[in-house]
Amino acid sequence: MSSPVDPAVIIQHPEIARLIADEDPFRHLDALWGLLDEAGTFCFQPLPTGLYAAAHLSARGGYTGYQYVWVRDSVHVAHALWRSGQPEPAVAALKALLAFFARPSQRERLMAIVDGRADPGPVENRPHIRFDGDRLAEADEPWSHAQNDALGYLLWLACRLTAAGLFTPNRDETAILVLLVRFFAAVRYWQDPDSGHWEEARKIEASSIGVVVAALRALEALVSDGRLSLLSEPSKARLDRLLPFLITQGQGALRHILPNESIERGHARAYDAALLFLIYPLDIIEPLCADAIIANVGRYLEGERGIRRYLLDSFWCKDYPEKVKQDQRTVDVSRDIGWRDALVSLGDEAQWCIFDPILSVIHGQRFLATGDLRARDRQVRHFHRALGQLTGSESGFDPLRCPELYYRAGEQWLPNDVTPLLWTQANLLLAFDAMRATARA
Repeated sequence: MSSPVDPAVIIQHPEIARLIADEDPFRHLDALWGLLDEAGTFCFQPLPTGLYAAAHLSARGGYTGYQYVWVRDSVHVAHALWRSGQPEPAVAALKALLAFFARPSQRERLMAIVDGRADPGPVENRPHIRFDGDRLAEADEPWSHAQNDALGYLLWLACRLTAAGLFTPNRDETAILVLLVRFFAAVRYWQDPDSGHWEEARKIEASSIGVVVAALRALEALVSDGRLSLLSEPSKARLDRLLPFLITQGQGALRHILPNESIERGHARAYDAALLFLIYPLDIIEPLCADAIIANVGRYLEGERGIRRYLLDSFWCKDYPEKVKQDQRTVDVSRDIGWRDALVSLGDEAQWCIFDPILSVIHGQRFLATGDLRARDRQVRHFHRALGQLTGSESGFDPLRCPELYYRAGEQWLPNDVTPLLWTQANLLLAFDAMRATARA
């Protein structure tokens, strides 16, 4: 077996560089794991509620707001913990998320839109997807809460853990799952402009529609199998009627849009790395379309240190701390992103650390399914890139931490102030498990 390290991969920690230099890329997985485990790379410290702040912030990142809980991030963390053999904290996080949406404030937001008493257009009327995880309470700051993907991830995780026999929703939790479906119907999610994964200008986007489709399909399977024991007959009848229609509408929209992210006039975007999550962990993309998405990410978005979210992404673009005051760096830009987009030129985008681990998992799954050695080599390459993104001793952070992204300060690439980001940690954890599976094959 020979999979030498790609010379273009930059490794910042000398011990990692030494361990992956072996011609057999799987020989030292245990040693790599031991190194990172001892360094605290995979520290997932839950809040007392069982939820996870978006980041374990150092003093320099306190201004960012990443001490809050994001629904999307918590779902990705919970999923990774479950898949890595830690179901208890995954279920605890899920139950806390459902408890938040069962609170009167959030239930009323959902019900008002479902009943037609509130217009889903103004973001102020939407349920909150970023909140105070310590108190399960709304955060005071304005935010781009119109994010169908975040609510879809919540429904998807609940269905996956239920199907796995790890979670049995009680009556209140079951009611929230049904209410989410009714919400998706009320906003007509397949044509609803939302702020999506990146919480920016609202548009009709495949990455949001796809998450909801995956969630609705997972719920349909549970209803069909009778796995929701506390589902009332009226609610079951409602779901039997709604789910096939909603799934058909979403799948039709995806066929029309993919492999693009958006084709909406004024918001068209051909390439967006958020589409990778529709391949893994959601697994709803046909193989040829998945190939096109992966090829587009590799050709247009992959950089030397990470992967761009999309072309001309202005968040943490080149010299961001010099261009943007601290109190403006992580504000809601869903209503007006023009001021920030004026700061970026092509090639100056930040390069993110959440995508290489996911690509490693995707290629690992392809190798296990087909035996294609090229897929195994791609798995290893993206795994090495993910390891290379871990902070070095001169980063300004503790070594072997998982940044959100790297940005250019002059000609130097630096991790931004959100280090470590738990979503990055979660994805690297999944990539480790996928490498172990390939090593056993």
